[in-house]
Amino acid sequence: MEQAIYHIVTTELTSIPYYTEGPVTDKEGNLYFTTLSGGLIYKMNRRDVLSEWTKAVCPNGQVILPNGDHLVCDSKLATLSRFNADGDFLKNDIEGSCAGMTVYVPNDVIADRNGGVYFTDSIRARGKVGYKGPDGKEYILAQNLDYPNGLVLSDDERFLFVAESYKNRILIFSLKAPGISDGSFNVFANLPGNAIKDVSKNLPDGIKIDKYGNLWVAHYGMSAVQILNKEGMLIQTIQTGIPLTSNLCLVDNEVIITGGYGEPGPGAILKITLSYDEKCLQNL
Repeated sequence: MEQAIYHIVTTELTSIPYYTEGPVTDKEGNLYFTTLSGGLIYKMNRRDVLSEWTKAVCPNGQVILPNGDHLVCDSKLATLSRFNADGDFLKNDIEGSCAGMTVYVPNDVIADRNGGVYFTDSIRARGKVGYKGPDGKEYILAQNLDYPNGLVLSDDERFLFVAESYKNRILIFSLKAPGISDGSFNVFANLPGNAIKDVSKNLPDGIKIDKYGNLWVAHYGMSAVQILNKEGMLIQTIQTGIPLTSNLCLVDNEVIITGGYGEPGPGAILKITLSYDEKCLQNL
């Protein structure tokens, strides 16, 4: 039975004309988020002061690499674009293809400890998960997925979790080596669905793992964040109040949530401050 494991206080940090995505924080605690149709990546400092950080065509998921560079999925240009810490464009690390296969709609991206990056190519039925290693080698580790979306590595980096949006589920891939899988997967969790059984109203999006090993899922069509334990069981649902809840990032005892009231907008950024029973979480 679902319990209120995490107790929350929600604050809206900002509202802007554009639907928001791709929240990440740097070592100084600055928040960056993307706007897709707005063509902008914003920066919000620790005093919640908002500024335009850089321009792009259709920026979506992003990751900050150890050297401070940002790698940004551009869903319109079919690229993973690299910007330095000042927002200057450097180059495209992926441009229209990966391991000889066409890349259509890069959506989300994460980095491993070796400096390699995993990303999703979000199309219906033929979606892919790609990888580019620090040595420049490229792999396609999964294909023929129905709109792969958010992704996250387990703490030991032996497993990759992927949200398959139109199946309303989370997949788990066993990794033989960085970027390498046999292409098979297990279903880690099937997520709650809407009452009218419309698949377009479900759609898990961005995902993250917290320090307890629980998986947080931004549930785009359900105006919610779902929290799953290590066994894939639902332990809590947080209603965000954002009709299209796109993504999230975890920072200490806070969760930053992106999304919007429609596409192309308007959009919002929420901060959820968490309190919880430490003993209860450790026993899940």
